[in-house]
Amino acid sequence: MIGRYQTAEMKAIWSEECKFRAWLEVELAVCRVWMEKGIIPADAYTDICEKASFDIGRINEIEEQVHHDVIAFVSAVAEKVGENGRYIHLGLTSSDVIDTASSLSLKRSFSIVKEKTAALMGAIAERAEEFKYTPCVGRTHGIHGEPTTFGLKLLNWLYQLQRDTERLELAEEQVSYGKISGAVGTYAHCEPSVERRVCDLLGLKPSLVSTQILQRDRHSNAMNTLALLGGALDRFATEIRHLQRTEVMEAMEPFGAKQKGSSAMPHKRNPILCERISGMSRLLRGYALTAMENMTLWHERDISHSSAERVIWPDAFHLITYMLSKMTYIVKNMVVNTSKMRENLDITRGLVFSQRILLDLVERFGLPREEAYAIVQENAMKCWSGGKSFQELLLEDERIASRLSPEDLEGLFSTDHYFRWVDEIFARFRR
Repeated sequence: MIGRYQTAEMKAIWSEECKFRAWLEVELAVCRVWMEKGIIPADAYTDICEKASFDIGRINEIEEQVHHDVIAFVSAVAEKVGENGRYIHLGLTSSDVIDTASSLSLKRSFSIVKEKTAALMGAIAERAEEFKYTPCVGRTHGIHGEPTTFGLKLLNWLYQLQRDTERLELAEEQVSYGKISGAVGTYAHCEPSVERRVCDLLGLKPSLVSTQILQRDRHSNAMNTLALLGGALDRFATEIRHLQRTEVMEAMEPFGAKQKGSSAMPHKRNPILCERISGMSRLLRGYALTAMENMTLWHERDISHSSAERVIWPDAFHLITYMLSKMTYIVKNMVVNTSKMRENLDITRGLVFSQRILLDLVERFGLPREEAYAIVQENAMKCWSGGKSFQELLLEDERIASRLSPEDLEGLFSTDHYFRWVDEIFARFRR
């Protein structure tokens, strides 16, 4: 569905051929259990294992006639096996195969997503250490607030990905279930011990109760987890996009030597990778909504969820692995302009230190907070209007000068005060 953004790792799981291979894994596991129970002769089982295969063209040909993909698949495999093909799909309904095989694909996909997330976390952790003490301005409402460090900004990203990793673990666990319980979940033609053994062979857990399908809250949680992870990447990408704006220019995504930013304006250096990640995150959120809609089905099942899942599952995993890979590349190669960060920190001529002045007047000199706030804000508004620096204005204000010497005031305009706990914050991530 998403063409050029498909990843090799996910192609190996979600291609049409891989889907049928997963179906065949389930069918052969069931055959093995029937053999172990003496229902299928051992020589017949051996014959099935040796000959069971499929031809996608033949499956499609049969489906054109029967309009049922699982019947077409089973018939195509049985043709390859020959006489013993009659044992394939014994006691099963279609969703026994589809849902259990889908669980295999989802589980394998989450394993890849976790690896990609870990790689991104490693890249972020490395660059956070690099810029641990690099001063930059912290912004709230898009307006300069107080000094922070670029390393702390990146460390905050890392912490969010730790939570995403926890969610990935839970989502993987919840989709790692199979069901071989029949048409309405009563095991009418396949006793529970078959389900337990099949799931054990496939590395899954048997669902404690099911209908004809596994209930879709599991899959909704999976898609929501991917959407949340995509939301984290969107947040990081949006931050870089803001920092790359011409008026800011503090950090920029990598730009190739032969890359072009605009067909009309040769000077353009656009954050297209970050914009792409932001756009893709919107798709993931849409897929999450679709997955939640899939939770409500008629009685023991209908197939209104099926057509949607054929799109959202492979697309979502292709997208998130692509996004993770691109964000890892961006973080590793991001251009960080530390001198511009310093320049921007000073652009308000000291206003970012206003709270420190306020608190010193309250704590050291005992001024009522409202009075101290009014004094500091009055001078801050003058500074916003242009002319003198905030520190100069404060020194000219007798209410300040009578209490604070020039040296005292100078000390309050130091960034060191704001960074004294940076080591402790970073140490929390080494435990």
